[in-house]
Amino acid sequence: MIDLTNKQIADILSKVVDIYTKQDIVSSNIINDINIDGDKVQINIEFNYPANSYHATLSSAITDALAKANINNVSVDIKTKIVKYTTQKGVDVLPEVKNIIAIASGKGGVGKSTTAVNLALALQAEGAKVAILDADIYGPSQPRMLGVSKAKPESTAEGKLLPILGHGMQSMSIGYLVDEDNPMIWRGPMVTQALEQMLRDTLWRGIDYMIIDLPPGTGDTQLTLSQKIPVSGSVIVTTPQDIALIDAKKGLKMFEKVNIPILGIVENMSLHICSKCGHEEAIFGTGGGETMAADTGVEFLGALPLEMDIRTDGDEGTPTVAKNPEGRIAEIYKEIAKKVSAKLTQQSRATSAFPSITIE
Repeated sequence: MIDLTNKQIADILSKVVDIYTKQDIVSSNIINDINIDGDKVQINIEFNYPANSYHATLSSAITDALAKANINNVSVDIKTKIVKYTTQKGVDVLPEVKNIIAIASGKGGVGKSTTAVNLALALQAEGAKVAILDADIYGPSQPRMLGVSKAKPESTAEGKLLPILGHGMQSMSIGYLVDEDNPMIWRGPMVTQALEQMLRDTLWRGIDYMIIDLPPGTGDTQLTLSQKIPVSGSVIVTTPQDIALIDAKKGLKMFEKVNIPILGIVENMSLHICSKCGHEEAIFGTGGGETMAADTGVEFLGALPLEMDIRTDGDEGTPTVAKNPEGRIAEIYKEIAKKVSAKLTQQSRATSAFPSITIE
Protein backbone atom coordinates (compact mmCIF):
# COMPACT_ATOMS: atom_id res chain seq x y z
CA MET A 1 0.00 0.00 0.00
CA ILE A 2 1.31 3.45 -0.92
CA ASP A 3 2.06 5.97 1.80
CA LEU A 4 -1.01 8.03 2.65
CA THR A 5 -1.02 11.82 2.89
CA ASN A 6 -3.41 14.20 4.55
CA LYS A 7 -4.21 15.70 1.17
CA GLN A 8 -5.25 12.32 -0.23
CA ILE A 9 -7.55 11.76 2.73
CA ALA A 10 -8.97 15.27 2.49
CA ASP A 11 -9.65 14.87 -1.24
CA ILE A 12 -11.69 11.74 -0.52
CA LEU A 13 -13.55 13.34 2.38
CA SER A 14 -14.45 16.37 0.25
CA LYS A 15 -17.03 14.08 -1.39
CA VAL A 16 -18.74 13.37 1.97
CA VAL A 17 -21.66 15.78 2.48
CA ASP A 18 -23.31 16.69 5.78
CA ILE A 19 -26.99 16.19 4.97
CA TYR A 20 -28.07 18.96 7.37
CA THR A 21 -25.70 21.78 6.38
CA LYS A 22 -25.66 20.49 2.77
CA GLN A 23 -21.91 21.15 2.66
CA ASP A 24 -19.03 18.73 2.31
CA ILE A 25 -17.16 18.13 5.56
CA VAL A 26 -13.89 19.58 4.25
CA SER A 27 -15.11 22.96 3.00
CA SER A 28 -17.34 23.37 6.05
CA ASN A 29 -14.20 23.16 8.24
CA ILE A 30 -15.53 20.61 10.70
CA ILE A 31 -12.50 18.33 10.31
CA ASN A 32 -10.25 19.22 13.22
CA ASP A 33 -7.45 16.80 12.49
CA ILE A 34 -6.34 13.92 10.25
CA ASN A 35 -3.73 11.68 11.84
CA ILE A 36 -1.96 9.01 9.79
CA ASP A 37 0.13 6.30 11.42
CA GLY A 38 1.19 3.76 8.83
CA ASP A 39 -2.05 2.31 7.50
CA LYS A 40 -4.07 3.69 10.44
CA VAL A 41 -6.13 6.83 9.87
CA GLN A 42 -7.74 8.85 12.66
CA ILE A 43 -10.34 11.49 11.67
CA ASN A 44 -11.33 14.02 14.33
CA ILE A 45 -14.55 15.92 13.64
CA GLU A 46 -15.91 18.89 15.59
CA PHE A 47 -19.57 19.63 14.92
CA ASN A 48 -20.80 23.17 15.51
CA TYR A 49 -24.42 22.14 15.98
CA PRO A 50 -25.99 19.37 18.12
CA ALA A 51 -26.62 16.18 16.16
CA ASN A 52 -25.85 13.19 18.40
CA SER A 53 -28.24 10.95 16.47
CA TYR A 54 -26.42 11.76 13.21
CA HIS A 55 -22.88 11.03 14.38
CA ALA A 56 -23.01 7.29 13.62
CA THR A 57 -24.42 7.92 10.14
CA LEU A 58 -21.74 10.46 9.28
CA SER A 59 -19.02 8.23 10.72
CA SER A 60 -20.20 5.38 8.48
CA ALA A 61 -20.25 7.70 5.45
CA ILE A 62 -16.63 8.68 6.17
CA THR A 63 -15.39 5.11 6.62
CA ASP A 64 -17.32 3.94 3.53
CA ALA A 65 -15.80 6.71 1.39
CA LEU A 66 -12.28 5.78 2.52
CA ALA A 67 -12.96 2.06 2.10
CA LYS A 68 -13.67 2.65 -1.60
CA ALA A 69 -10.07 3.85 -1.85
CA ASN A 70 -8.89 0.70 -0.01
CA ILE A 71 -8.28 2.64 3.22
CA ASN A 72 -9.86 0.36 5.76
CA ASN A 73 -8.11 0.93 9.09
CA VAL A 74 -10.07 4.09 10.00
CA SER A 75 -11.41 5.47 13.22
CA VAL A 76 -13.65 8.55 13.51
CA ASP A 77 -14.10 10.68 16.63
CA ILE A 78 -16.90 13.26 16.62
CA LYS A 79 -17.29 15.98 19.23
CA THR A 80 -19.57 19.03 19.40
CA LYS A 81 -18.67 22.65 20.17
CA ILE A 82 -21.53 25.12 19.78
CA VAL A 83 -20.61 28.77 19.24
CA LYS A 84 -22.51 32.04 19.28
CA TYR A 85 -23.90 33.47 16.04
CA THR A 86 -24.68 37.04 15.07
CA THR A 87 -27.81 38.89 16.23
CA GLN A 88 -29.33 42.31 15.56
CA LYS A 89 -26.88 45.20 15.82
CA GLY A 90 -27.08 47.42 18.87
CA VAL A 91 -28.76 44.86 21.15
CA ASP A 92 -27.02 43.90 24.40
CA VAL A 93 -25.98 40.26 24.51
CA LEU A 94 -26.72 37.80 27.31
CA PRO A 95 -23.39 36.57 28.74
CA GLU A 96 -24.55 33.01 29.53
CA VAL A 97 -26.75 32.49 26.44
CA LYS A 98 -25.06 31.76 23.12
CA ASN A 99 -28.06 31.71 20.77
CA ILE A 100 -31.72 32.69 21.05
CA ILE A 101 -34.29 31.15 18.69
CA ALA A 102 -37.79 32.63 18.60
CA ILE A 103 -40.75 30.33 17.88
CA ALA A 104 -43.59 32.33 16.37
CA SER A 105 -46.95 32.05 14.66
CA GLY A 106 -49.25 34.58 13.09
CA LYS A 107 -52.27 33.24 14.94
CA GLY A 108 -53.13 31.12 17.97
CA GLY A 109 -54.18 27.51 17.98
CA VAL A 110 -51.53 26.16 15.60
CA GLY A 111 -49.54 24.29 18.26
CA LYS A 112 -46.72 26.81 18.60
CA SER A 113 -46.08 26.22 22.33
CA THR A 114 -46.12 22.46 21.86
CA THR A 115 -43.65 22.82 19.00
CA ALA A 116 -41.46 25.14 21.09
CA VAL A 117 -41.12 22.80 24.09
CA ASN A 118 -40.59 19.68 21.97
CA LEU A 119 -38.02 21.47 19.79
CA ALA A 120 -36.19 22.57 22.95
CA LEU A 121 -36.21 19.01 24.28
CA ALA A 122 -35.06 17.70 20.89
CA LEU A 123 -32.09 20.09 20.86
CA GLN A 124 -31.24 18.88 24.36
CA ALA A 125 -31.51 15.23 23.27
CA GLU A 126 -29.12 15.97 20.41
CA GLY A 127 -26.48 17.23 22.84
CA ALA A 128 -27.09 20.94 23.51
CA LYS A 129 -27.62 22.83 26.76
CA VAL A 130 -31.06 24.37 26.35
CA ALA A 131 -33.35 26.86 28.09
CA ILE A 132 -36.90 27.93 27.31
CA LEU A 133 -38.43 31.34 27.97
CA ASP A 134 -42.21 31.56 27.92
CA ALA A 135 -42.88 35.01 26.43
CA ASP A 136 -46.64 34.57 26.29
CA ILE A 137 -47.55 36.79 29.25
CA TYR A 138 -51.31 36.52 28.76
CA GLY A 139 -51.41 32.76 28.23
CA PRO A 140 -48.29 31.06 29.65
CA SER A 141 -48.34 27.33 28.97
CA GLN A 142 -44.75 26.17 29.42
CA PRO A 143 -44.93 25.60 33.22
CA ARG A 144 -47.70 23.03 32.72
CA MET A 145 -46.05 21.45 29.69
CA LEU A 146 -42.79 21.08 31.60
CA GLY A 147 -44.60 19.50 34.55
CA VAL A 148 -43.53 22.24 36.99
CA SER A 149 -46.61 24.48 37.14
CA LYS A 150 -46.55 24.55 40.96
CA ALA A 151 -42.90 25.65 41.17
CA LYS A 152 -41.90 29.13 42.31
CA PRO A 153 -38.49 30.59 41.43
CA GLU A 154 -36.09 31.50 44.20
CA SER A 155 -34.06 34.70 44.07
CA THR A 156 -30.41 35.40 44.80
CA ALA A 157 -29.05 38.07 47.14
CA GLU A 158 -28.46 40.23 44.05
CA GLY A 159 -32.15 40.00 43.11
CA LYS A 160 -31.73 37.54 40.23
CA LEU A 161 -34.32 34.81 39.69
CA LEU A 162 -33.14 31.22 39.57
CA PRO A 163 -34.63 29.40 36.55
CA ILE A 164 -36.95 26.46 37.12
CA LEU A 165 -35.70 23.09 35.86
CA GLY A 166 -38.15 21.04 33.82
CA HIS A 167 -36.98 17.81 32.14
CA GLY A 168 -33.40 19.02 32.61
CA MET A 169 -33.96 22.40 30.94
CA GLN A 170 -33.74 25.82 32.52
CA SER A 171 -36.99 27.76 32.12
CA MET A 172 -38.72 30.98 33.09
CA SER A 173 -42.33 32.05 32.69
CA ILE A 174 -44.77 34.56 34.16
CA GLY A 175 -46.72 31.40 35.03
CA TYR A 176 -44.21 30.73 37.83
CA LEU A 177 -44.81 34.16 39.34
CA VAL A 178 -48.63 34.33 39.36
CA ASP A 179 -51.38 31.82 40.06
CA GLU A 180 -52.45 29.79 37.03
CA ASP A 181 -56.07 31.01 37.32
CA ASN A 182 -55.22 34.72 37.55
CA PRO A 183 -55.59 36.64 34.27
CA MET A 184 -52.84 39.09 33.34
CA ILE A 185 -54.78 42.33 32.75
CA TRP A 186 -51.81 44.39 31.61
CA ARG A 187 -51.26 47.00 28.94
CA GLY A 188 -48.55 46.61 26.34
CA PRO A 189 -45.71 48.48 28.11
CA MET A 190 -46.09 46.32 31.23
CA VAL A 191 -45.98 43.17 29.12
CA THR A 192 -42.82 44.16 27.28
CA GLN A 193 -41.13 45.22 30.52
CA ALA A 194 -42.01 41.88 32.12
CA LEU A 195 -40.55 40.03 29.13
CA GLU A 196 -37.27 41.90 29.27
CA GLN A 197 -37.01 41.46 33.04
CA MET A 198 -37.64 37.70 32.83
CA LEU A 199 -34.92 37.43 30.22
CA ARG A 200 -32.26 39.64 31.83
CA ASP A 201 -33.04 39.17 35.53
CA THR A 202 -32.92 35.38 35.41
CA LEU A 203 -29.63 33.71 36.30
CA TRP A 204 -29.19 31.60 33.18
CA ARG A 205 -26.14 29.32 33.17
CA GLY A 206 -24.18 27.96 30.19
CA ILE A 207 -26.95 27.96 27.56
CA ASP A 208 -26.24 26.92 23.95
CA TYR A 209 -29.77 27.63 22.73
CA MET A 210 -32.62 29.50 24.36
CA ILE A 211 -36.01 28.84 22.82
CA ILE A 212 -38.45 31.74 23.21
CA ASP A 213 -42.11 30.75 22.96
CA LEU A 214 -43.71 33.93 21.59
CA PRO A 215 -47.40 34.83 21.84
CA PRO A 216 -49.29 34.72 18.53
CA GLY A 217 -49.42 37.78 16.33
CA THR A 218 -47.10 40.67 15.48
CA GLY A 219 -47.61 43.05 18.41
CA ASP A 220 -45.71 44.63 21.29
CA THR A 221 -43.92 41.47 22.42
CA GLN A 222 -42.57 40.74 18.95
CA LEU A 223 -41.43 44.35 18.57
CA THR A 224 -39.62 44.21 21.92
CA LEU A 225 -37.98 40.98 20.80
CA SER A 226 -36.57 42.64 17.70
CA GLN A 227 -35.40 45.81 19.46
CA LYS A 228 -34.09 44.66 22.85
CA ILE A 229 -33.40 40.91 22.76
CA PRO A 230 -30.43 39.41 20.83
CA VAL A 231 -32.15 36.89 18.57
CA SER A 232 -30.11 34.58 16.34
CA GLY A 233 -33.04 33.29 14.30
CA SER A 234 -36.73 32.48 14.18
CA VAL A 235 -38.98 29.55 13.32
CA ILE A 236 -42.53 30.00 11.99
CA VAL A 237 -45.20 27.46 12.99
CA THR A 238 -48.33 27.10 10.90
CA THR A 239 -51.04 24.63 9.95
CA PRO A 240 -51.86 23.75 6.33
CA GLN A 241 -55.12 25.68 5.91
CA ASP A 242 -55.19 29.00 4.06
CA ILE A 243 -56.42 31.09 7.01
CA ALA A 244 -53.43 30.03 9.14
CA LEU A 245 -50.98 30.53 6.28
CA ILE A 246 -52.17 34.12 5.74
CA ASP A 247 -51.26 35.00 9.32
CA ALA A 248 -48.05 32.95 9.27
CA LYS A 249 -46.86 34.96 6.26
CA LYS A 250 -47.41 38.16 8.25
CA GLY A 251 -45.19 36.79 11.02
CA LEU A 252 -42.55 35.83 8.49
CA LYS A 253 -42.61 39.29 6.89
CA MET A 254 -42.30 40.89 10.33
CA PHE A 255 -39.05 39.05 11.04
CA GLU A 256 -37.72 39.99 7.61
CA LYS A 257 -38.42 43.68 8.27
CA VAL A 258 -36.63 43.66 11.64
CA ASN A 259 -33.66 41.73 10.18
CA ILE A 260 -34.05 38.56 12.22
CA PRO A 261 -33.12 35.50 10.11
CA ILE A 262 -35.88 32.97 9.46
CA LEU A 263 -34.50 29.49 9.99
CA GLY A 264 -37.53 27.72 8.57
CA ILE A 265 -41.20 26.79 8.67
CA VAL A 266 -42.82 23.93 10.62
CA GLU A 267 -46.22 22.64 9.52
CA ASN A 268 -48.26 21.34 12.44
CA MET A 269 -51.39 19.15 12.31
CA SER A 270 -50.55 18.20 8.72
CA LEU A 271 -52.35 14.85 8.68
CA HIS A 272 -54.78 13.00 10.92
CA ILE A 273 -54.39 9.24 11.23
CA CYS A 274 -57.37 7.50 12.80
CA SER A 275 -56.29 5.62 15.92
CA LYS A 276 -59.00 3.00 15.30
CA CYS A 277 -58.74 2.15 11.62
CA GLY A 278 -55.55 3.86 10.42
CA HIS A 279 -57.37 5.97 7.83
CA GLU A 280 -55.38 9.07 6.87
CA GLU A 281 -57.16 12.36 6.30
CA ALA A 282 -55.76 15.84 5.65
CA ILE A 283 -58.31 17.69 7.80
CA PHE A 284 -56.67 21.10 7.35
CA GLY A 285 -55.58 20.64 3.74
CA THR A 286 -52.25 19.57 2.31
CA GLY A 287 -48.95 21.14 1.36
CA GLY A 288 -49.61 24.61 2.77
CA GLY A 289 -46.38 24.85 4.74
CA GLU A 290 -44.24 23.52 1.90
CA THR A 291 -45.88 25.90 -0.59
CA MET A 292 -45.32 28.85 1.74
CA ALA A 293 -41.68 27.84 2.18
CA ALA A 294 -41.18 27.58 -1.58
CA ASP A 295 -42.91 30.91 -2.24
CA THR A 296 -40.85 32.77 0.35
CA GLY A 297 -37.51 31.04 -0.22
CA VAL A 298 -37.44 29.72 3.36
CA GLU A 299 -36.52 26.17 4.36
CA PHE A 300 -39.35 23.74 5.12
CA LEU A 301 -38.25 22.06 8.34
CA GLY A 302 -40.84 19.33 8.63
CA ALA A 303 -44.47 18.37 9.19
CA LEU A 304 -46.10 16.94 12.30
CA PRO A 305 -49.33 14.92 12.32
CA LEU A 306 -52.49 15.77 14.24
CA GLU A 307 -52.07 13.13 16.92
CA MET A 308 -53.79 12.90 20.29
CA ASP A 309 -50.65 11.81 22.16
CA ILE A 310 -48.88 15.08 21.31
CA ARG A 311 -51.68 17.01 23.00
CA THR A 312 -52.13 14.71 26.02
CA ASP A 313 -48.37 14.43 26.62
CA GLY A 314 -48.10 18.21 26.88
CA ASP A 315 -51.14 18.45 29.16
CA GLU A 316 -49.61 15.82 31.45
CA GLY A 317 -46.33 17.73 31.74
CA THR A 318 -44.28 15.19 29.79
CA PRO A 319 -43.94 16.47 26.18
CA THR A 320 -43.65 13.71 23.59
CA VAL A 321 -39.88 14.05 23.09
CA ALA A 322 -39.42 13.48 26.84
CA LYS A 323 -42.10 10.81 27.23
CA ASN A 324 -41.26 8.70 24.20
CA PRO A 325 -37.78 9.77 23.06
CA GLU A 326 -37.38 6.88 20.62
CA GLY A 327 -40.85 7.24 19.06
CA ARG A 328 -41.82 8.47 15.61
CA ILE A 329 -42.93 11.93 16.76
CA ALA A 330 -39.73 12.49 18.75
CA GLU A 331 -37.77 11.50 15.66
CA ILE A 332 -39.55 14.19 13.62
CA TYR A 333 -38.83 16.83 16.26
CA LYS A 334 -35.17 15.77 16.39
CA GLU A 335 -34.92 16.07 12.60
CA ILE A 336 -36.36 19.59 12.85
CA ALA A 337 -33.92 20.43 15.67
CA LYS A 338 -30.94 19.33 13.58
CA LYS A 339 -32.15 21.31 10.57
CA VAL A 340 -32.74 24.46 12.67
CA SER A 341 -29.36 24.36 14.41
CA ALA A 342 -27.54 23.43 11.18
CA LYS A 343 -29.22 26.33 9.38
CA LEU A 344 -27.99 28.65 12.12
CA THR A 345 -24.38 27.64 11.39
CA GLN A 346 -24.69 29.22 7.94
CA GLN A 347 -24.74 32.66 9.61
CA SER A 348 -21.68 34.62 10.67
CA ARG A 349 -20.19 33.86 14.06
CA ALA A 350 -20.45 36.56 16.67
CA THR A 351 -17.21 38.30 17.57
CA SER A 352 -16.12 39.67 20.91
CA ALA A 353 -16.18 43.41 21.55
CA PHE A 354 -12.46 43.24 22.38
CA PRO A 355 -9.76 41.04 20.83
CA SER A 356 -8.33 38.17 22.83
CA ILE A 357 -4.78 39.03 23.88
CA THR A 358 -2.29 36.30 24.72
CA ILE A 359 1.06 37.08 26.37
CA GLU A 360 3.73 34.45 25.97
